[in-house]
Amino acid sequence: MASANLAKDIYLKTFKTVTENDTLSRCLDAFETGMPPVLAVLNDKGKYEGIITRRAILRSRLDPTTTKVKALMKTAPPVALDNSLSKMAKLMIESCLRQLPLLEKNKLIGFVSDETIIHAATTTDWGKTKIDQIMTRAPHTIEANRSVGAGLSLMREYGISHVPVMDSGKLVGMLTIEDILENIYWPQRHQTRGDIVGEKIETLSVPVKGIMNSPVTTVDAQTPVLTAEKLMHDHDISCLPVVSNERLVGIVTKLDFLEPISQLEVAQRKLTIQFGLKEVEVTTDQEGFMMAEFDSFSHRYQEAFQLGTLFVYLKSQGNTTGRETPLIHCRLQFRTVRGTFVSSSEGWGVEPTFRVALDRLDRRLLRSKELLAYNPKYAKDYMRKIGLPQGEN
Repeated sequence: MASANLAKDIYLKTFKTVTENDTLSRCLDAFETGMPPVLAVLNDKGKYEGIITRRAILRSRLDPTTTKVKALMKTAPPVALDNSLSKMAKLMIESCLRQLPLLEKNKLIGFVSDETIIHAATTTDWGKTKIDQIMTRAPHTIEANRSVGAGLSLMREYGISHVPVMDSGKLVGMLTIEDILENIYWPQRHQTRGDIVGEKIETLSVPVKGIMNSPVTTVDAQTPVLTAEKLMHDHDISCLPVVSNERLVGIVTKLDFLEPISQLEVAQRKLTIQFGLKEVEVTTDQEGFMMAEFDSFSHRYQEAFQLGTLFVYLKSQGNTTGRETPLIHCRLQFRTVRGTFVSSSEGWGVEPTFRVALDRLDRRLLRSKELLAYNPKYAKDYMRKIGLPQGEN
């Protein structure tokens, strides 16, 4: 990677600010004017305190006319002037944030966004990489006549925010979490501040085709990532379906770009693990448990994959039952030289939820054609795991 691609070369020097005691309504006005990706939050003395995003406001159930900014403000890991693209991408993945503040002597001087990092990385030799090397294969899809509620459930179950919409086997649109927020949830707030539960249920029953984005901008599996990034920028979109012979074979999002960028400086040929936490606190013991499970996992697959990273995304679904243990969603994305493998689970507590997701990933790997092509012995491992007779040697 070119050494010139540091934070000081790509950061955005202009940004908008609000104070922690401003209302959310003022934030929404600021977002509508020029649509900045993030607002910097200052205290009453003008010192930087954190950030607030448009999505956080849209997803909340708070009244924007009375709720103060500090209720939804987030702290973000700061970026230094000499941070590399890989370092910044890693920080974004770990924090589950797509805009990070750049501080110089504890003073906010700008922001680095996922778009600026991706653009800078694709202008290096890495930009020649084919899109099929970074895309998520066999993405979850939804039929055009299914309800928006079904689409929202699919997103929650698998921890995704983009779903290709199909009709008779053909790609006809794209549904995103932003489409649901802006077309279903946000308009209702403008209509009334009262009880809208029944109304929300009715609107969630509308078909996906009623709010999906169509037509869809797509790329071929052999498209260079440089070309794909330019398409996303020119069309102001955050994902691209990947097609081959008019058949949907994958999807690429900004996160699919950030994950390999975060690993560009990793020289060792080994399997590594990286965490992204959203509204989840992981104790030292819990982290130790997951690392121990991963050590066992990597020991089994080191020979086959040699180089790869397991990205672990943990998100709290809230404590809706009064239990002390929170409901956790865990999504695993295992990026390797032989392809990308995904699994997910939802359960109570970090350790059991991670263990189920890792077990599902284990089964996915053992029955994958990529692994069987490397060594057929993994077929026996899979049969042993699911309790089937393996026959005589």
